[in-house]
Amino acid sequence: MSRRAEQRAATRERIVEAAAEAFAEKGYRGASTRDIAQRAGANQGLITYHFRSKDELWRAAADHVFGMLETSLGARRADLETADPRERAREQIREYVRFAAAHPELFRIMIEEGKNDGERMDWLVETHIRRLFQAFVAGAGADDAGVEERLLPHFHYVLAGAGSLIFAVAPECRRLTGLDPTSQEAIETHAEFVARLLVP
Repeated sequence: MSRRAEQRAATRERIVEAAAEAFAEKGYRGASTRDIAQRAGANQGLITYHFRSKDELWRAAADHVFGMLETSLGARRADLETADPRERAREQIREYVRFAAAHPELFRIMIEEGKNDGERMDWLVETHIRRLFQAFVAGAGADDAGVEERLLPHFHYVLAGAGSLIFAVAPECRRLTGLDPTSQEAIETHAEFVARLLVP
């Protein structure tokens, strides 16, 4: 790859990361390409150079966040092949919580789009969320945790909420409790708590 191509790829990556933050914070309607360009330290014209529309940029941002989650969980799953089944399920939950702490935009995007019954929500479910749900049901998760099939939807949403909310509303948590949920100690405490709560 030429130096110029590398620079273009790096700029595109910065734009996508900035877009994920902006869409998570302000929602699709509230996030502007001007704000995204500013966050990325890029000229606004570069957004239209790399993306034909705001919708295409939103999808690239969602791909980025969910792609990182799938990579993170997949790598951890491979490391746990020989572990005790219940401990394997707990470690998958811990890994999810750690990811949610590092990337609160995941939960914010899910909430923002999940409450709107529209095209972006359909795309998000069909492109990313269903695959994650099915991987959990089929792999190190539901069976290992001993979750009955009828309870899988409940387990899925309890995990998403319990594992993510404290990080998505970190300023509120600090104000309400005095706990900084983004500290390493708090993240590990929360990961262990959620893992033991869902898989006793």
